[in-house]
Amino acid sequence: MGHVVVVGAGQAGSSCVAKLRNSGFEGRITLIGSETAPPYQRPPLSKAYLLGEMELDRLYLRPLSFYEDQNIDVKLGATVDSVDPAARTITLDGSALAYDDLVLATGSHPRRLPASVGGELDGVYVVRTLTDVDSMAPEFVAGKRVLIIGGGYIGLEAAAVAAKKGLQVTLVEMADRILQRVACPETSDFFRTLHQSHGVEIIEGVGLDRLKGEGRVSGAVLTDGRELDVDFAIVGVGITPATELAEMAGCSINNGISTDAQGRTSVDGIWAAGDCASFPYRGERIRLESVPNAIDQAELVAENIMGAAKDYVAKPWFWSDQFDVKLQIAGLNLGYDSVITRAGDKAGDASYWYYKGDELLAVDAANEPRAFMVGKRLIESGKSPAKELVADTGVELKTLLR
Repeated sequence: MGHVVVVGAGQAGSSCVAKLRNSGFEGRITLIGSETAPPYQRPPLSKAYLLGEMELDRLYLRPLSFYEDQNIDVKLGATVDSVDPAARTITLDGSALAYDDLVLATGSHPRRLPASVGGELDGVYVVRTLTDVDSMAPEFVAGKRVLIIGGGYIGLEAAAVAAKKGLQVTLVEMADRILQRVACPETSDFFRTLHQSHGVEIIEGVGLDRLKGEGRVSGAVLTDGRELDVDFAIVGVGITPATELAEMAGCSINNGISTDAQGRTSVDGIWAAGDCASFPYRGERIRLESVPNAIDQAELVAENIMGAAKDYVAKPWFWSDQFDVKLQIAGLNLGYDSVITRAGDKAGDASYWYYKGDELLAVDAANEPRAFMVGKRLIESGKSPAKELVADTGVELKTLLR
């Protein structure tokens, strides 16, 4: 049956090796991770885990005994130095390891601030790994002043945790509004109001000029000249796909590691899945940074290694927890030209329905799980209800499915 080597022991890597065994693969499987922790969930890091509401062992996707029982060789704290696709070998901590199929589930890297603006000062953190969050957790002491750089979902989730723990929170977003890259103005307005109601200061349309400090961050200078006193800072300005090994192997790179609809890269015997991989979607090439995508794509690759020859049909959905709000997102809002707001059952709750012409593209549902489920089913079935029906709260959501 051969030897499948999976590089990257995150959600995608763990899902791939589990699916191989569940599908009856009897060959050798090696899962390689650069972190020392076994595969774990990342989303709770900036939410429940940082709040202290989730224990470490609940983060783990599966107990280590699962991999032993399934005869999966897990190598943690290991670094892949090189890939030789002609010989079908990788170099792992100086030793060669042969493969028949190689799956790159290498994930992504958080963008960091350059040293020239204070990015390497002590007390400046990113939110990506368990080590990142464990190292910043002691900073979350009531009364401390934290600066959060970046108003995307990671930054907002960190701001919510800090505010709940009684810190003085300032969030700076250089774009005109928070969530500008990923959401409509209505969703931005909803979350701005939510955060401000919990004491978070949000500064939009202003960038960070530099962080100040002797060895450790103590302040910040903004692009409008404002100066802030800071006890620590969290940088949440996005991620970049981890494509280094793929580039070394000669794989085509296009918004991540370019794959075909079945998960193959341009190099024979090498596959990719998860945050690092881009794939065809409705005539475009996209890359999704989400847990559902990591699982679905990785499981598809496992099946295709075994000869299933299935195309990946993405069904994008995402979520974010902030304060007492659960935001659930169905679909992709790329190219929308109008947004319909539907008031929720409780005051303040709402859903935002993205249209391109008369086509429903996506739904942002804030504490509106029924709107999320109905929207998701509509989008996946290719149905687009009339906008006036969506806006009319007198119309039962479930009737939109007819």
